[in-house]
Amino acid sequence: MTLDRDGDDKALLLDKEEVPPVLENNTAGRSPFLLTSDHYGRTIPRRLGDLGLPAGELERHIAWDIGIAGVADALSKDLDAHLIAQRYSRLVIDCNRPPDAASSIPRISEATLIPGNEGLTREAADARRLAIFDPYHDRIAEVIEQRRRENIPTVLVALHSFTPAYAGITRPWHIGTLYHRDTRLPPRLLRLLRSESDLVVGDNEPYAVSEETDYTIPVHGEARGLMSSGLEIRQDLIAAPAGQIEWADRLARIFGELEAMLRAERLLPG
Repeated sequence: MTLDRDGDDKALLLDKEEVPPVLENNTAGRSPFLLTSDHYGRTIPRRLGDLGLPAGELERHIAWDIGIAGVADALSKDLDAHLIAQRYSRLVIDCNRPPDAASSIPRISEATLIPGNEGLTREAADARRLAIFDPYHDRIAEVIEQRRRENIPTVLVALHSFTPAYAGITRPWHIGTLYHRDTRLPPRLLRLLRSESDLVVGDNEPYAVSEETDYTIPVHGEARGLMSSGLEIRQDLIAAPAGQIEWADRLARIFGELEAMLRAERLLPG
């Protein structure tokens, strides 16, 4: 079953029995690092059916960031950090795209046509934003403001994963930092990652943050003057639970060193 193209009843996009869009772990965490995961899940609202796609397509990267959910959950626990994640598929609405961007509700992703995204009315697109995008980003904004009122320092880290190859070209990086305007966090994080002798680390690779194609870091991090960075981990390294735990443990150690560095340089209080 698919959503009525006219999108008359926005409130019913998500049935009462469906999971809410926002997942949170460790809400009382005292770490300065606030973790987000825009592409954590691949759930599709029942009213949208399967978006006209076979099941195999909904398991691919076009639907979510493979492996990042396990990393995010474990890292949140290891760091005692608050995690805010989004449960619905990026094919329904991409929570790391400006809502007015063409890629916000993609009609094609990589080489795959998304039949359920063809011919959407403005009302139907707004229904997706109101049900999924807005609650997620409203919650991130609310948490950041609450932390500010309580004098809890906030360093925003957006967690993602990327495919080992794209358009037939192999990607050599194991992990990459993504940033735009912040000159404090990314170079220090990059230095610590590159001190790991077994890692190939991308500097704004395989992607770079921009205000035209990204939302979470520009809006919640840069616009508020927060230290912020995205992290991209290659999916073949974290597809299995063992890899997810291994990477969470490694990142927890690195972020511990990063926090100490930021405090020593008085970029964080204490």
